[in-house]
Amino acid sequence: MSDAATAEPWPVEIRLLKDRQSLEISFDDGVRFRLSAELLRVTSPSAEVQGHSEAQRKTVGGKRSVQILSVDTVGNYAVRIGFDDMHDSGIYSWAFLRELGLNAEGRFQGYLDDLAAKGLDRDKPGVR
Repeated sequence: MSDAATAEPWPVEIRLLKDRQSLEISFDDGVRFRLSAELLRVTSPSAEVQGHSEAQRKTVGGKRSVQILSVDTVGNYAVRIGFDDMHDSGIYSWAFLRELGLNAEGRFQGYLDDLAAKGLDRDKPGVR
């Protein structure tokens, strides 16, 4: 098999929308996603949110209106996203962003279910 046949899809454009509440990502295979700042923030791949095991994973409430302040490349494999709540420790690999885009609806519903189960709210800050 050639390298081209086994290569993962590669991002060709990452664009922060003017309202700073969405990020658009286009891949070289034509797939394009628009990911909300809220979904990106609450699924941050940082240890602060994900912990070091599933038992340590945090559900973060109060992020409905969070905005993206910055998107900075990390090498040639990821971006670091800075949010207006000062969270900026997540490194979002291209593979993570693609998986998030492919499964955004299910991931967001899982987040809503977690909020409800833990007595948290999209508009009121809280972590459990």
